[in-house]
Parts: sequence; C-alpha cells; structure tokens
Amino acid sequence: MDVDKALSKVLVELGENSYAIQIGCGAIELLGQEISKLGFKSGARVLVVSQQAVAQHYGQQLLSGLNREGFLTELLLLPSGEDQKNPASISKIHNAAYEHQLERSSLIIALGGGVIGDMAGFAAATWLRGIAVVQVPTTLLAMVDASIGGKTGVNHPGGKNLIGAFHQPKLVLIDQNTLSTLPQREVRAGLAEVIKYGVIGDPVLFDALEQHAELGSIDEIGESLLLQILKRSAAAKARVVAADEREGNLRAILNYGHTLGHVLETLTSYEKYLHGEAVALGMLAAGELSLQLGLWPAADQQRQRQIIERCGLPTATPRFEAEEVRNCLLRDKKVIAGRVRFVLPTGIGAVEIRDDVTLDAAIEALASISQ
Repeated sequence: MDVDKALSKVLVELGENSYAIQIGCGAIELLGQEISKLGFKSGARVLVVSQQAVAQHYGQQLLSGLNREGFLTELLLLPSGEDQKNPASISKIHNAAYEHQLERSSLIIALGGGVIGDMAGFAAATWLRGIAVVQVPTTLLAMVDASIGGKTGVNHPGGKNLIGAFHQPKLVLIDQNTLSTLPQREVRAGLAEVIKYGVIGDPVLFDALEQHAELGSIDEIGESLLLQILKRSAAAKARVVAADEREGNLRAILNYGHTLGHVLETLTSYEKYLHGEAVALGMLAAGELSLQLGLWPAADQQRQRQIIERCGLPTATPRFEAEEVRNCLLRDKKVIAGRVRFVLPTGIGAVEIRDDVTLDAAIEALASISQ
C-alpha cells in the first residue's frame, strides 16, 4: 500500500504556528519522514510517551520509523487511567527528558489517547520553557478532539484540567488502523465528541450518524463513515481553533457538554465514567437546560438523546447533592467573575454561549437526567 498517497490532510491555520492533521491507514510508518520534513535533523533526541497497552501494539513500529531517519529515541511508559493525569506523572516525563538530555531542538511524541496527549503536551510546554510536541492519537476521542488545538494539562483534586497550558503541536498524525485494537467502550466514548461536533455546527455529520444503521463498534461504523467522521471532526475543530486559539470566546463552543460532564467526572473521582461518557451526559443535561430556557425544541433534544443511546453511551446519572454540584461548577476553569459559561444548543448545528444561566437551573437540568 502506498501510504503517502492515502493521507488526507487538514490544516490548522495559526500563522507561524500552523500545522497539519494527517489522516491515513498505516500513517505511523511515515512519522519519521514527516518529522524530518518539519526540519528536525538526524541525531535529534526524541522522547516517546505512551502506555503499555498502546506501545505493545504500535511502539516498535513507531520507533523503527523514527530510528530509520536517524533520530535518537527513548520510550517512556506511564500507567493508564484518568487518575494518572496529575502533576506526579508530569514529573516522570520531566525526569525522562532530563535523563535523555532533551534540548530545545528535541521533540516529545505522544502515542496514545487523550490522557497521554494532554500530559505529554504539558510536559513539552514546560520543559526548557517549551519544546516541540507531536500528537499520535490512538483513540477515537483523541483523534477527533483531544490531540487537536493545543490544550494540554493535568487534573487537580478540585477539578479537571485546572493545571495546564496552550501548546500547539507541530503535527497531528492519525492512523485509523490503531482503532482496530481499541476497546468497544472507548470507541463509543469517542463518538460522544463526534456527536458534539454535529450539534455545535455540523448538521451534515449529525445526519450521517443518524442515517447509519449501527454505530457500536469500528466494524459497524465502517471505513467510509469513519473517514468522514475523522475528516469532518478535524476540520470542525481546526476552524474553531484557527478563529480563537486561546478560547477568548468562540472556542468555548467546543466545551458543549463538558462543563456538566466535568462535574460528573469530578464527583465520581474519575472512576465511573470515561471522558466521552461524561460528555454525553453533559450534552443531555445541556439540552435539558436549553429546553427549560426555550432555546431549542423537544424534538431536537429527542434526536440528541436517540443518537447518544444508539452509540451505546449512558443517558442517566447518579443523583448528587445540589451543593456538591454547585461547588464543582464554581471551581470550573471557565468561571468569569463568578459566572459559569454554558454552551447551549439552539438547534442541531447551532449553539449559544450563555453566562446568564443560574446555577440552580444547571443543577436542576443535571438532576433531570438522574436515576
């Protein structure tokens, strides 16, 4: 197979910080060549950050391609799980960077899902005041969302992603072959972010999901829809990031479902839900909030619920104390002058950013989808 010709490219246009999202079966084989094209020289030091479950399938393939181009590589494996997304893990990456003598001309590569991508990106942003990072996402959620846009960071006990930095990658390389080893639950979690793109601005993508017979696994999704998902999601995020790199206003629409989803992750100590599962519930709650405010019709909320159900995602939460929810919301990183910003749908393909929603209304919306 001629992998190079099969690559699809989406550009994130950020002036001097612009970069490509490259998509193709077997693309990992080309990583060394693509990094060389970016100007990294033979002999440059490269630290690959991954997890055992990912590296056992794709680590050697990736390292071989880098070594063929003359890069001096080192592999660091971190434990799996959202609970590992903390400052202690960043210290492990920094220690490996020190041992491997990473310089300002060096590179960190994230091989894995969103947790690895966030941590490797943040470590790159803070090593020697910032060195290059390349994202090689291996989960659907990371491919369509987490690896694109330069948001990096770790969690604080008080909330998700409270510690972090904006640090754009030099390249995002997506090899959809890696999804063949992804657990089905992880596939479904990634579909939550795809549904998000449909609701916030891509009704064509939403319709494509609705019209597809089965969505529970990669095999059921099929090659044609999968490529459409990857390309349209990447293009959607690239457009928003290009218009608002540091979330001054427009980029906040990418947080649809995330504000209340982060509450669920925090209150369950990151143990009950995968990130995409929490986002799906957050989107349902945001939809209920829009219903309360008369922003969108019940028919659209039903369409959203049905597609979430068809993707095998949860549609009901445990019941939480109102004060617990309130305290989490007030510690959200997007709070401005004590007001929480909510992204609320006004129709399939359109949303509004609102800061006039009362916390009581948000708490009620979350309670409305509780068991």
